[in-house]
Amino acid sequence: MATRDIYETGFDEDVRVESSANQCPECDGRVTTSAVETVCEDCGLIIDEQPIDHGPEWRAYDQEECERTGAPLTAARHDRGLSTEIGRNVDASGSDLSGRKRRQLGRLRREHRRGKFRSTAERNLAHGLGEVRRIAGALGLAKTIRDQACQLFRSAQSEGLLPGRSIEAMAAASVHGACRCNGCSRTLDDVVIPARVDETSVRSAYKTLNRELGLPAKPVTPSAFVPRLASALDVSNEVRHQARRLAEQVESAGVVTGASPSGVAAACLYDALRDHERGVTQAAVAEAANVTAVTVRIHWKTLQEVAH
Repeated sequence: MATRDIYETGFDEDVRVESSANQCPECDGRVTTSAVETVCEDCGLIIDEQPIDHGPEWRAYDQEECERTGAPLTAARHDRGLSTEIGRNVDASGSDLSGRKRRQLGRLRREHRRGKFRSTAERNLAHGLGEVRRIAGALGLAKTIRDQACQLFRSAQSEGLLPGRSIEAMAAASVHGACRCNGCSRTLDDVVIPARVDETSVRSAYKTLNRELGLPAKPVTPSAFVPRLASALDVSNEVRHQARRLAEQVESAGVVTGASPSGVAAACLYDALRDHERGVTQAAVAEAANVTAVTVRIHWKTLQEVAH
């Protein structure tokens, strides 16, 4: 009775097969290929190793949408962006769901929402980070500043600064602190407008953050406010550049130290507008800078003494 050899199937990197290449380029010997390398059996020359997959790293379910492994981790969400979201109304292929399936998904979303947070602290963190994202979006801040504000709110919670204080106030204070640390031209009044608390609460929360965490806050210079005011008044680039040079000149002279940077920037812009455009009033510039016309007039007189 003939015997039959039985081989187990599986993957083995050491299994070698004859390569499609005919001969070795060095000795004309026999060439074999494994999962790792292509080598000559006679002289030992390694012809190829560690083959690179030149195919795309994304997966495509159709010709229009290409998906990768997922979004990167972010500090803007309490779970770093690894949460699961249950869809609505349509399935993965875009077809409408039946009424029974929609009701089932609604129940699943309710239970998922209830079990999403493991503790009250995690629930407060999610609420606070949501407020930070909302305020940063309303102010049009960059993603880097938004992420720094979220990380600042996390630090405030880990240091025990939230008990006894409003989460909304601490979120607004975190946004203001991130703006100050980056020298961004956003005042406390600008942050309070989209926030859901009053200015006193935000100011108190920011003082707590600055005192307990030791924020490396930078003073906001008048030159940082010039582009923002110039965009609000829709002035020309020539006026913008002249106002920026004037603001830098005043900063180097140090004559407006301790003054409102937005008021000084408004005065610089008003002075540049007087040289190029007629009919511009101090009240219009003051309204764009959210200061009074008297503030613009006082700083403008100081500019006349220093720059002219």
